[in-house]
Amino acid sequence: MSGYVVVGTQWGDEGKGKIVDVLSEKADMIVRFQGGNNAGHTVVVNGEKHILHLLPSGCLHEHAKCIIGPGVVVDPFVLLDELEILRSKGMNTEHIYISERAHLIMPYHILLDQLQEEKAGNRKIGTTKRGIGPCYADKYTRTGLRVHDLIHFDTFKEKLRYTLEIKNEQIVKLYHGTPFDYDEMVQKFSDIKDALLPRIVESLYEVNHALDEDQMVLFEGAQAAMLDINYGTYPYVTSSSPTTAGVLSGVGIAPQKLDHMIGVVKAYSTRVGEGPFVTELMDETGASIREKGKEFGATTGRPRRCGWLDLNVVKHACTINGLTDLVITKIDVLSGLKELQVCVAYEVNGKRLDYIPSAVEDVECAKPIYQSFTGWDEDITKCKTYDELPENCKAYLSFIEDFTKTRISLISVGPDRVNNIITHALI
Repeated sequence: MSGYVVVGTQWGDEGKGKIVDVLSEKADMIVRFQGGNNAGHTVVVNGEKHILHLLPSGCLHEHAKCIIGPGVVVDPFVLLDELEILRSKGMNTEHIYISERAHLIMPYHILLDQLQEEKAGNRKIGTTKRGIGPCYADKYTRTGLRVHDLIHFDTFKEKLRYTLEIKNEQIVKLYHGTPFDYDEMVQKFSDIKDALLPRIVESLYEVNHALDEDQMVLFEGAQAAMLDINYGTYPYVTSSSPTTAGVLSGVGIAPQKLDHMIGVVKAYSTRVGEGPFVTELMDETGASIREKGKEFGATTGRPRRCGWLDLNVVKHACTINGLTDLVITKIDVLSGLKELQVCVAYEVNGKRLDYIPSAVEDVECAKPIYQSFTGWDEDITKCKTYDELPENCKAYLSFIEDFTKTRISLISVGPDRVNNIITHALI
């Protein structure tokens, strides 16, 4: 069996989309296992940028079957819009499917997400307001609607009538908002269901059968370890588990079917939205990295907070994911900086911590313990081999590898799918 997983090791935006796209060239199947259209994955092919939110990043490879898995929450209107964008560019979308077990993001989830964030004031989480959290909440209170309900549309209408009554009461009484009309919502879904029905599959069987047949299956998540609902900086996290463990529950496979756990590490750190960020740079260096790295959210357009590489965070991700390989991205952005800092531990209330504390209050007051590295001036975007990299760049990479005790197998030196240095074969 050949199960490959690509996960983020920081706060998302590490460049997972590009890496999935590169690996997808040899994949038989690509499966998205969690999250929703709060993700923004950018793939550059021949200089053309493709921004994907819900579709698997490997969907640009038409030879591979792409499945949106059971652990994903799906806004069907966004899904159809993304499919239409690909078709308008002359791409085939017949290889893209959706699990009948995935939950549907409903219009009331989006509105409640917005209203909850507004009401929270300075305690807001900083969500993308796409309805992700409220949809997952309904999933776990067993009141959610699933993709298979579109097949049994009379059942869909019956469930919606019950749920919408509860949601409208919340919207009106708690937030003084405008309630939804039941008939209008039924009509909206009636108008789109026929476009979705041919794409609905029982993915549990499909994925396990592919693995049992020794096909190369690539599992792709959204967000990253520090946004994990259990092991991130709670409550400033996402509503699912974007880890290798999340693959097991989000797709429905056994752990022994995963062979390669690949963690994507941005050569510096970024974070979007609220929450603690120990190595954040609130100066010209941070602004320079943001501009050079084009650090603006693919989904929201928000400027990302930028800071030095935090290896305490990356080591945390290696531990909880059981990573076999690292991929380093955007190291070309650091060219031209005279000195680089890497966080190797935290100081919290006078005590050194070589791990991520569970209490967000401790992370908020943590001071970074840095190790300094001399930078390099060379443009590395044209480098094809590891030996071509500047010595100071190689020293920086070697330290990451030694500190995390995880080998670096690929180094991305530019945005296009061809701008890579492979040090160990991943496939």
